[in-house]
Amino acid sequence: MRIAIIAHLKHAIIEPFAGGLEMHTHLLATSFRARGHDVTLYASTRSDPATGLAAICDETTLNAAGVAEASDIMFFREHHAYLRLMSELRRSDFDIVHNNSLHYLPVAMADTLPMPMVTTLHTPPFCWLESGIRLCRAEATRFVAVSDAIRTMWSPIVAIDRVVGNGIDLDRFPYRAMPDPEPYLVWYGRIVPEKGAHLAIAAARRVGLPLRIAGPVSDPAYFATEVAPHLGDAVRHVGHLDHKSLSRLIAGARAFLCTPCWDEPYGLVVAEALSCGTPVAAFARGAIPSLLDADSGVLATPDDVASLADAALQAMTLDRKACRARAEAICDADVMIDGYEALYREMVALHEPALQVRIAKGTPVLTLLGHA
Repeated sequence: MRIAIIAHLKHAIIEPFAGGLEMHTHLLATSFRARGHDVTLYASTRSDPATGLAAICDETTLNAAGVAEASDIMFFREHHAYLRLMSELRRSDFDIVHNNSLHYLPVAMADTLPMPMVTTLHTPPFCWLESGIRLCRAEATRFVAVSDAIRTMWSPIVAIDRVVGNGIDLDRFPYRAMPDPEPYLVWYGRIVPEKGAHLAIAAARRVGLPLRIAGPVSDPAYFATEVAPHLGDAVRHVGHLDHKSLSRLIAGARAFLCTPCWDEPYGLVVAEALSCGTPVAAFARGAIPSLLDADSGVLATPDDVASLADAALQAMTLDRKACRARAEAICDADVMIDGYEALYREMVALHEPALQVRIAKGTPVLTLLGHA
């Protein structure tokens, strides 16, 4: 199949990934290419060429807080990039478009495309994306949720065709039977308020073990006020690591502290920790409870530091083999790619008869194929 994947533009789709969405998009593109599909990834300029990259604009993130003029520039850069892309896709001959962005324009303009489009919903509803979806009138479009939690959140707004759970490349997060001799806990992810690193710091202090923090400083103000003052021998920020270094850090820990302060849509960090054999202590929010079982993790009361510390102490007693087994059972990327591949083929097969009917009714063939 000829597959177009639309990425979001705030960060490059390249390692070290800014977050789970970037890793997920990269995995989609490279996995489908490995299976022999012709994939084009529409993403930002510095993204990985190995994805089949077609760059559509520079990254649109704002690393420094607040200048209104800069924010406006980034808004219009994204808007015009997606507008140009959707116009270009009208004249293309892809079999299917996979919208993996968080932008309103691809869904709002889906009815202009000659081919079907699937949109993956990665977040709870927010105003811009919700407005685009409400404007969507395309018959040949479907919406997929990454978890049952996300399906529940979006179902009052749009019909969710199915759930395709996220997956990871288990080989890139190899299992380790024993943690490092010197005990420590680990927290990793984007360092932003909604990920709750400050709560992990407080819980690790209660447990009495060092904490290692890994990830990009996506919110410098939050880092400066809530994380940096606690750094020292007991709490270290080891930086934004590549896959190999990150998996080594995770696998060496006694437990991973997962501290979402919002309804986590899926929780790829949980899947990665389990794959390494590292037990998880996590706030029971969003999709996190569906990823863990009693053998692989312990749930804590959201925002409760004492509860998280107790969960960490319990998690450290769990069998690391059971953690890896849980990852293999529910987080394997091949299962995710199988799910999307089956959906693509189903949508293309349903679309072709409709196309033939429209041709029979006299609609110009070149227009239908996007070559008008």
